[in-house]
Amino acid sequence: MATCSCTCFFVPVSLNPPNPNPNFRKNPHSRIAKFTCSSTTTQSQLAKQDLLSLIADQDRGLKTQKDPTKRSSIIEAIDALAVLGRDTVTTTADSLSATWRLLWTTEKEQLFIIEKAYLFGTQTGDVLQVIDVDKRVLNNVITFPPDGVFFVRSDIEIASSQRVNFRFTSAVLRAKNWEIPLPPFGQGW
Repeated sequence: MATCSCTCFFVPVSLNPPNPNPNFRKNPHSRIAKFTCSSTTTQSQLAKQDLLSLIADQDRGLKTQKDPTKRSSIIEAIDALAVLGRDTVTTTADSLSATWRLLWTTEKEQLFIIEKAYLFGTQTGDVLQVIDVDKRVLNNVITFPPDGVFFVRSDIEIASSQRVNFRFTSAVLRAKNWEIPLPPFGQGW
């Protein structure tokens, strides 16, 4: 069984970040989050803005694979943001249960699927993670407009105040008139 050792950057869909696929329509019902200001919050917001600017043109990580210097800069920005949030509890249902949009990743299988969507006569739409802490599930969803989806279900367990372990339990590739179940494999945090 494979273990995930990738780095991903997700934001809640409700924050309505720039969609990495501008040809895919945006959700007109998304909410904008409100932030309060304090020294730590200001530092965190600046660190987030720095990270978002670094990944803005990286096509969810596809371009970064060919640019080790850019990848290193992005990883450093993620690490800096993690230091600012080191005392924050992020694994409660209130903070983690949501639909999250992938903005950037090093995960090779996801990047392969994103890059090769043209083989199915489409392009990749949103790449999402839907997390429900109370139900202990994490679902990865890669959309292929207008009717396709790659869906992977996982069980999760809270390992610490900032870590969630997952184990894949099922996977399916679906289009309008067909569905292919795939063997789930992998685990990570």
